Amino acid sequence: MTTGFKRALPTGIRREAAATRPEVCGVSTLVGGDRAGPRPSLGGMNESGGEEICGPTNHRRWGNVLAVGAVGTLSALTIIGRHANSPAAGWLVLDIVVGVVACGLIPLLGRRPIPIALVLAALAAISPAATPPATVGTLTVAQRRPLRVAALVALAGVVGHLVQGIVRPRNGLDLAWYAILDVAVHAALLGWGQWTQARRALVGSLRDRALRAEAEQGRRVAEARTLERTKMAREMHDVLAHRLSLLATYAGALEYRPDSSPEKLAKAAGVIRTGVHQALDELREVISVLRDTEIDELPGGRPQPTFGDLRELVAESRDAGAEIRYDETVADPSSLPPATGRTAYRVVQEGLTNARKHAAGYPVTLVVQGRPGESLQIELTNPGGNGVPLTPGSGTGLVGLTERVHLAGGTLDHGKAAGGGFRLHASLPWPA
Repeated sequence: MTTGFKRALPTGIRREAAATRPEVCGVSTLVGGDRAGPRPSLGGMNESGGEEICGPTNHRRWGNVLAVGAVGTLSALTIIGRHANSPAAGWLVLDIVVGVVACGLIPLLGRRPIPIALVLAALAAISPAATPPATVGTLTVAQRRPLRVAALVALAGVVGHLVQGIVRPRNGLDLAWYAILDVAVHAALLGWGQWTQARRALVGSLRDRALRAEAEQGRRVAEARTLERTKMAREMHDVLAHRLSLLATYAGALEYRPDSSPEKLAKAAGVIRTGVHQALDELREVISVLRDTEIDELPGGRPQPTFGDLRELVAESRDAGAEIRYDETVADPSSLPPATGRTAYRVVQEGLTNARKHAAGYPVTLVVQGRPGESLQIELTNPGGNGVPLTPGSGTGLVGLTERVHLAGGTLDHGKAAGGGFRLHASLPWPA
């Protein structure tokens, strides 16, 4: 998705964002950049539908030179046309001076478009040599300012050229037709400039929207990665902590009872070896679960734990030497949703693991009860141990378990029991 947004943006937009002034393609670039601040700007639409990005400041300077040259050429042709058949020294000097001054004002349109355009309109009133620069000034204001302001500047241009038509009438062109042509040209310039401004604003808004969407997509990707890492940590802890704590219990027995008979030592070593293989298998299961959260069967035909596996879990802990009082009063356990059953299994698994770590050798009481249409209640209590855990812990097991229970729509409480010791209680929804 991020790549798609990058493709949707014009090529070179990041390079241009560092420029001190925007480079907008078109007539506005030729007459100077808007000093609104350092921001990327979009130019004209190319044939393929993409946006062309103007070059750096040097390109804009060359554009100014070309603009002045083009307008100067038009002014020179205007002067030549006016004085080819009836040379008048006074008017010729005036036209040349006005033409030079008007062309010199063109690069300043980018900084002060409104006053410069008004000055050019005033110069156009006394000399046709200022008509091409005044036209550029009107178009520049129409491209950069609101419609009301641009219309007033265009009106000033119309008045200036009407004065020119009265003071220096053209042979063979009636003043009324000259006025109509004057109004039509300035109206076209006003419409063209406003269309360019609206199009530029639209392209800018689309660009900003694409940038915001790209940033939002990046944020979502980061959140998804964080959630995936959290899920991985939770699955790794739930699946492996129980198995490894059992192995630690057996290894501890071998350490503290080195005088056991060879048969008992061999049996304990076999249990450890089997437990290691089971831990590896469960690690593969975790990887499979992370790849597909909706699978029912894991590689090797090993199903995910269900509520029916609770008795086996309790028996496994008893075989490791734990004293567990198990009381199950569940009506119609087969109707329990599989996801709820897996969550219940993880709750009991985490509770037994913590009991082995923090209260090894103390009895554990496990009560599971519930019915369809109400809820499934799980309560695990054990007396407090000596405060020294059998194996070091990170404290993230209960955090991950709380997240798992909340995802299942339930609640989890844990802490000191009323009569002393530790209490873990979970309530899971059980729809009818």
